[in-house]
Amino acid sequence: MHLSNRNTSQWQKIDSDHHLHPFTDYKDLNNTGSKIIVSAKGTYVTDSENNKLLDMMAGLWCVNIGYGRKELSEVAKQQMDLLPYYNSFFKTATTPSVELSRILSDITPKGINKFFYGSSGSESNDTLVRLVRRYWDILGKKNKKTFISRTYAYHGSTMASASLGGMQAMHGQGDLPLPGFVHVTPPYYYKFGKNMSESEFCNYAVSEVEKKINEIGPDNIAAFIGEPIQGAGGVIIPPPNYWQLIQKLCKKYEILLCVDEVICGFGRTGEWFGSQFYNIEPDIITFAKGITSGYLPLSGIGISDQVSNIIIDRGGEFYHGYTYSGHPVPCAVAIENIRILKEEKIIENVKNNIAPYLQKRMKEFENHPLVGEVRGQGLLVGVELVKNKKQKEFFEPTGKVGNICRDHCMNNNLIMRAVRDGMMCSPPLTITKEDIDICIDRFSKALDLTAKDVNKLTI
Repeated sequence: MHLSNRNTSQWQKIDSDHHLHPFTDYKDLNNTGSKIIVSAKGTYVTDSENNKLLDMMAGLWCVNIGYGRKELSEVAKQQMDLLPYYNSFFKTATTPSVELSRILSDITPKGINKFFYGSSGSESNDTLVRLVRRYWDILGKKNKKTFISRTYAYHGSTMASASLGGMQAMHGQGDLPLPGFVHVTPPYYYKFGKNMSESEFCNYAVSEVEKKINEIGPDNIAAFIGEPIQGAGGVIIPPPNYWQLIQKLCKKYEILLCVDEVICGFGRTGEWFGSQFYNIEPDIITFAKGITSGYLPLSGIGISDQVSNIIIDRGGEFYHGYTYSGHPVPCAVAIENIRILKEEKIIENVKNNIAPYLQKRMKEFENHPLVGEVRGQGLLVGVELVKNKKQKEFFEPTGKVGNICRDHCMNNNLIMRAVRDGMMCSPPLTITKEDIDICIDRFSKALDLTAKDVNKLTI
């Protein structure tokens, strides 16, 4: 297939005529035109104008081992030649899906030994809702339907997963959330901490969860769900002891603890999973993205022995599944991806070398007049842009300054993501210190240009 015989404007015209993008203002995009990405290598992507952009978002939080690893494309071809597809229905399985399940049981949090596959994080969180409610039904506790999540949580964009999430803009479209989904204060100290110490705020955020449990009634609560670090919500780092207190609450009130590892999984925190970083013992995890480094779509849920034993021994048929559950090609790619992460000690290097360097360099921006806080863990960083640093005054309307900064980054061949008025980065785990230095230089220029633009605005 030859795709190089069109120029950028031709691609943009076709894109505008026929392609609807996710999370996009279509009128605005049609006025500006898409940036057409044509190739990638390592930590860089190249557009149709031959600009090399430093990808500090690893695609969409997912290209963990970097771009251009031929081992993954070769494994995909070998599996496609051998068995390009077969389903997991009708008492059948494929060898890659079986082998991947064994491998996952060794690296996922303690007690997680059973796995159900999908193709996206949204699908996995939909599956989680179905399975959790089925679990309580089997146990005869049919009122336990409600899920507690957090404001700014992102768990996907399908009807159920968007309901799990706490994004108000998403809820405003499609009459969401659906019944049975409630949201509480997130552990977002910079925004909600006010005059509290971090420890006091931690206790407050946890007390808000307990307050919601008692308001709805423990007998009506099925599960609490959270990302170890809220990624798409703005890289929200929980205070120390937050997760231990949440875990105690769940045990106290007989509520399942579900952890969304879609972003944190497969090494981003310097551990295989965020649950391990925070010493969480989840009943269920969801994962996607980094399991194949984004090379092919694959997701899943990991289920604790306590939950899976009930589902298996007493549940009968589980009326749920996808055409591509356990698809052999992405499962084969996932096996190779995990092998590379292990054998090249990529996660150990993140923990001991690269992540500390990234966090140290990004912290330098706290001296910038626009920056209220730099927060991060592992290879996740959020840079909060504020109107007044001393008073922690945020910009109004929310999002305008973040988008200005994002555009300056892009124009300077740097890809970072704007969340409200914060700038996020989540680079490939294979990023080098040299690339981090390039990021610092380009982001510094983007911040300075943003500051100049802000001075011209009435915000």
